[in-house]
Amino acid sequence: MPSGSAGRSLLRHADFLKIWAAATISLFGSQVSLIAIPAIAILTLGASTFQAALLGFFEMLPFILFTLPAGVWVDRLRRRPILIAGDLGRAVALSTIPIAYAAGVLTVWQLYAVAFAAGILTVFFDVADQSYLPSLVESDQLVEGNAKLQISQSAAQITGQGLGGAIIGLVTAPFAVVADAVSFFLSAALIFAIRKPERPPELRAEPDAVARRGMRSEITEGLRYVLGQRYLRSIAACTATSNLFGNLVYAIFFVYAYRVLGLSPLVLGIVLGIGNIGFLLGAVVASRIARAIGVGRTIVLSALLGGLAIFPLAIAPASERAIPFLVVSQFGAGLAQVVYNVNQVSLRQAITPERIQGRMNATMRFIVWGTIPVGVLLGGALGTWVGLHEAIWVGAIGGLFAFLPPLLSPVWRLREIPAGPERPGALGLAGEMAPDVAAGTSVAAETEAEPDAGL
Repeated sequence: MPSGSAGRSLLRHADFLKIWAAATISLFGSQVSLIAIPAIAILTLGASTFQAALLGFFEMLPFILFTLPAGVWVDRLRRRPILIAGDLGRAVALSTIPIAYAAGVLTVWQLYAVAFAAGILTVFFDVADQSYLPSLVESDQLVEGNAKLQISQSAAQITGQGLGGAIIGLVTAPFAVVADAVSFFLSAALIFAIRKPERPPELRAEPDAVARRGMRSEITEGLRYVLGQRYLRSIAACTATSNLFGNLVYAIFFVYAYRVLGLSPLVLGIVLGIGNIGFLLGAVVASRIARAIGVGRTIVLSALLGGLAIFPLAIAPASERAIPFLVVSQFGAGLAQVVYNVNQVSLRQAITPERIQGRMNATMRFIVWGTIPVGVLLGGALGTWVGLHEAIWVGAIGGLFAFLPPLLSPVWRLREIPAGPERPGALGLAGEMAPDVAAGTSVAAETEAEPDAGL
C-alpha cells in the first residue's frame, strides 16, 4: 500500500475533484441526449423500429472497429490530452444536430453520422479515462474514486432523464441536445485544469519490459493478457453476454414505450428517473456488500440480479399499467449494474500493470461492448419481424445466463481485491497463460463510471 494515502479522503484531492466534477457535468448532459436523440428519431423524424435501433448500432460500432488500436495509442501517449480531445470532439458533433434542425435539413442519416463520430471519440475517451485514474490517485484509493464517480452517474441517471424530458417539452428534442454539447465543453475545461503531471509513456514500462513493437504485436499482448488471466476472461464473458441481451431489449425500448405504451418523453423520463434510484443505492452499498460476502460473490450475484431485472419489463402489460413494472425493472438493473461495475472494474485496475492498463481496458471494451451492436441489430430485427414484446422476452431469457462464467470460475472464491498488479513476467508474452494473482490482501475498496456511454 502506498505510503501516506491510507485514511486520506479523495474529498481533499484537488485533481480528483476536478475529474469528478468533469464526469458529473458530462454525465448529466449525456442523460439529456439519451432521451432526446431517440425522441428526435422516433417522434420528429418518424423513424421505424429498425431505423431507431440503428442509432445504437452506429454508436457502438466503433467499439468493434477502433477499441483495440485505441488501447495501444492510450498506452503510447499521455492520457489527459486524449480526454480533452474526446470531450471537445463530441461537443462539436452534437452541436450539428440543432444547427441542422434549425436549417430544416436534419435527417436520420445525420443522426447516424453523429452517433458514429461520437462513438469513435467515446472509444478513445473511455479507454483513456479508466487508464488515467490509477495514475491520478493511489492504488488504495481506487475503490473510493470509482465509487464517487459511480455516485455521479447514479445521480445523473436518477434526475438527468427527467430533466431531459422537461427540456424537450420546453425547447423540443433537437435543441435539448445543446445541453449535452455544453456539458462536454465544461468537462474538457475541468480536465485541462488538472495540475498533477502525468508520467511520460516511456516511464510506465517495467525495467525488463520489451521495447516498443508494432501495433499488431501490442494488440496481441493486450488480448493475451486478458484472455490468459482467469479473473478477467470470466468477467469479460459475463459482461459481454449481459450487454448482448440487455441491448437487444434497449434497442427497442423507446419505440415500445412511445408507440405501444403511449408514454410521452416527459413521463418516460420521470419513470426512468424514479427507477434509477437503484443506481444511487448501488453506489452506496457496493463496497459494503463486497466486504460482507466477498468481492467474488458480489460480482456473481449482482450479475444474476441484472439478468433477473429484465423480467418485470417482459411480463408488463402493454398499456400505461406497465409503469410500475418499468420502475421495478430499472431499479433492479441499476442496482445490479453499479454493484457489479464498482467491484469488477476495481479488480481489473488493481491487478493490471500500469504499462498495459490501456490495452487491458481496450481489450475488455472490445469484448464486452463489441456485443452491443450485435444485440442492437438483433433487437431491431426481432422487434420488426416477431413483435416488440416477444423480442423483450428473448432478451430477458438470454440475459439470465450472464452470471454463469464468473460463477464457474475462480472469481466466485475471491474474497478480496488483490493488493497489486501481477509481476512483470506474468503477461503471457510467450503465449503461456498468465499466473493467477494471489488473493491474500485487499486494496481500500472501488467503481466503474461508464463515462458518457451515450451520445
